[in-house]
Amino acid sequence: MTAGARQRFVRRLWRRRSWKARAARTLLLPFSALYAGVVALRNGWYRLGLGSRRPLPLPAIGVGNLSVGGTGKTPLAAWIAGYCVKAGRRPGILLRGYGRDEVLLHRRLVTEAIVVANRDRVAGARVARAQGATVLVLDDAFQLLDTARDVNIAVVATEQARLPHWLLPAGPWREGQGALARADLLVVTRKRASLEDASALAEQLGRRWPRTPVAIARLAMTGLVGMRTGQAVPLTALRGQRVIAAAGIADPESFAVQVRASGATVQLAAYQDHYEYGSADVTRLVQATAGAGYLVVTEKDAVKLRSVWPADKPEPLVAVMTWTWERNGEAVEHAVQRVLAVSIRPTPDLTTHHS
Repeated sequence: MTAGARQRFVRRLWRRRSWKARAARTLLLPFSALYAGVVALRNGWYRLGLGSRRPLPLPAIGVGNLSVGGTGKTPLAAWIAGYCVKAGRRPGILLRGYGRDEVLLHRRLVTEAIVVANRDRVAGARVARAQGATVLVLDDAFQLLDTARDVNIAVVATEQARLPHWLLPAGPWREGQGALARADLLVVTRKRASLEDASALAEQLGRRWPRTPVAIARLAMTGLVGMRTGQAVPLTALRGQRVIAAAGIADPESFAVQVRASGATVQLAAYQDHYEYGSADVTRLVQATAGAGYLVVTEKDAVKLRSVWPADKPEPLVAVMTWTWERNGEAVEHAVQRVLAVSIRPTPDLTTHHS
C-alpha cells in the first residue's frame, strides 16, 4: 500500500461510523493510550516548570492545532504575516520543514515574508532575523512547548469536531481538547461546514474557556486563476462542467466539496499531504483532464505542478481561497498589534559555556 493509499484509508477510518470502522478504531485504542501517556508526561514536564522554554530573538506569534492537518492554520499564518506587512513590519515565517510545498506556498502567499524551514525554530529565527525579519510567525507550533512566543493561537476546524475524540492513531488528535488551555486565542475555521455549526462550536469553546477570545473564520473558494498565465476565471465557468479536482492536502474531501459548490460534477484525485508529483502522476492528470472540462488544483499543489506541467497541454486552474472573519476577527487583530508593539529583543546568548 502506497503512502497516499494509507493516508486515504486512515481518513476513511476516522470518518466512517460503520461497525467495521468502529471495530478497527477500537483495536487501535491501546496504541492511542500509549501515545496519550507520552503526551501527558511531556506536557506535565513543562507545566511543572521542569522543561525550559527557549527564547526567540524577535516578537513571535505561534499558530497551530490539535489535530492532523486540514484546519486552516497555514492560511491563518499567512493572514497574520500579511497583516504584519501592512503594518510596516517584515515577517519571518518559521516552518518545520516537513514539505517543500509549505515553503513555496508561504513565499507565494506573502511575497514580502522571509520563509525559513528548520525543525529548530530558534535556529530558524536567527536566520530570519539576519535576513531582515522584525517579527516571527510560527506555523504548526502549538505542540512546540520548548520555544517561547508572545501569543499562542490554536485553530479548531468545524469539520473535524465530529470526528472520533481519540488520539492518534485511533483518531486524528495530537492532544485532547484540554490542551487548548495553553492558547491565548482560539480560531474556529470552516470550509464546507455551516456558520451555524461553527458558531455552536465557538460557543462550546467559549463556555469551557471563558477568558480566552474565540474567533470564527471562513476559508472559501472565491475564484480561479490559470496556473501559468495567472488569468482570472470566474467560478461560473465550472457550472455544469465535469471537473477533476486534484489535491495533495490533509483534507482533500473538503476541497472537492468547495469545487462542487460551483455547480460542477467533480471527480476527486486525492494524494498524500505534501505529495511530490512525478512524471507518471502528471501524465495521468493530463489524460484524466482530456475527458473533462477542467482540472482544478489547490495553490499548495500548484506550487509543485507549475515546473512539471507540459507547456502544450491546457493549464490547470488554481482555486483562489479567501480568508474571511465572520466573528471576533478584531480580537486576532488586537493580539497581533500587541505583538507588533513589543520591542525587538537583543539576540539571546545561546553559546554553551564549559567549565
